[in-house]
Amino acid sequence: MRILFVEKQIDYEPLGLLYLSSVLRGAGHEVRLAIASDGDPVSTARAWKPDVVGYSVYTGSQAYYRDLNLRIKGAVDVVSVFGGPHPTYFPEFIEEPGVDAVCIGEGEGAMLDLVQALEKGRDLAGIENWWFKQGDQVERNPVRAAENDLDVIPLPDRELLFEVDEFTRQSGIKHFITSRGCPYDCTYCFNHALAEIYRGKGKRLRQMSVDKVVEEVRWVQQRYPMQFVVFLDDLFIVYESWLQELAVKFPREVGLPFFCNVRANLVTPKKIELLKQAGCASVGMGLETGNPKLRNDILKRNLTDEQIVEASDLIRGAGIELLTTNMLGLPGGTLAHDYETLALNHACKPAYANAFLYQPYPRTELGDYARNGGYVEGALDDIDPSAWERSVLRFSTPEEKRQIENLNKLFALAVQWPWLTGLVRRLITLPPNPLFRLVYKLWKGYAIKNRIHPYRPSLREFMQTVRRFMRFD
Repeated sequence: MRILFVEKQIDYEPLGLLYLSSVLRGAGHEVRLAIASDGDPVSTARAWKPDVVGYSVYTGSQAYYRDLNLRIKGAVDVVSVFGGPHPTYFPEFIEEPGVDAVCIGEGEGAMLDLVQALEKGRDLAGIENWWFKQGDQVERNPVRAAENDLDVIPLPDRELLFEVDEFTRQSGIKHFITSRGCPYDCTYCFNHALAEIYRGKGKRLRQMSVDKVVEEVRWVQQRYPMQFVVFLDDLFIVYESWLQELAVKFPREVGLPFFCNVRANLVTPKKIELLKQAGCASVGMGLETGNPKLRNDILKRNLTDEQIVEASDLIRGAGIELLTTNMLGLPGGTLAHDYETLALNHACKPAYANAFLYQPYPRTELGDYARNGGYVEGALDDIDPSAWERSVLRFSTPEEKRQIENLNKLFALAVQWPWLTGLVRRLITLPPNPLFRLVYKLWKGYAIKNRIHPYRPSLREFMQTVRRFMRFD
């Protein structure tokens, strides 16, 4: 069968789709990818005539994909399937017009079962992980057991992307993921909801072996340009014994610098030493908020200021660059609380402070808290897909909301140069300003390129990166 996956834009490798493609192509099916920012997916579908069209959807992008799907279905006769975070946590998306099926949870086995059933003309009833429309009714199937051994999952099919995206193919940065799941229950994150979906059906955190990680990175290294590795795992440093093995094998067999994510309470001198030995150049660490009550009572991070600052000192002391992630505009929070977040970043001295405006995602504990508490003034479709442009929450006054949205764009500058804080306090009282957006983009692009993901792109790649970064959400 022919399966067409459609992506709005490519920021980096869409690994979820690439894993699906690997399984499907391995079973003999034809798979292609259409990128809407580079061409018209409707024209691609009309010319290629796929049997199935699939979308990976995150909350905030669902309206875009719903409308695009209606256009595609108006041009060709296809079965439309939706997976990814939004259908997983909001499977009621099946009720939208034109949506034939939604996949809940991990999709490798589920997608293959669906395509094979369609190919053989079998009834789709009972295929795990899927909700289907059956006339006026919706069939709701449970998820299958998660695959605990990540080593048996085929490597993601990067060629699916590289066939149509020369920029990402030639980029010196490549992205990987070595684990699935997270042991923590932060209320703003989907992991606690995903753990509930898979309760009794698999381990909460599954880790690929070091040998498999090295195999995948080496496979890419031998075929495509690559100077820097980005590991996308929620947490990279859970198991010290795994890091010990990585610290021996990765520099010996790969020898490239990399970025990964850490958590303050997991940062120890030994783990940082092992990361450094393995080739770690930079890490991301969530501060989220500088207000202890919000951080621990509302977000359930269970971290003290002291733990966060000490972890930052250990990271920087090892010569590893630190990127912090922060959320402004939390439900129940105020502008004063966001200034506390700014102050905590001043103490941590990151190479870049990444700030986002909180978005109340459905099926998360904090999203429910925000809705039940009357903090949400927008609808689900109003959620900002970029999470930095606007908030859908209600604050004490419209002026406070505007200032928080403005602060989000100037936050990183005020962290880098604390003496600008007074000026920033005055600037955020102004109406929304395109200059703030430009400054945000320019500083973020510079800091990420030169500090967090440092490598030497060609002039052509650099110019393409700038154009993409300024254009995309």
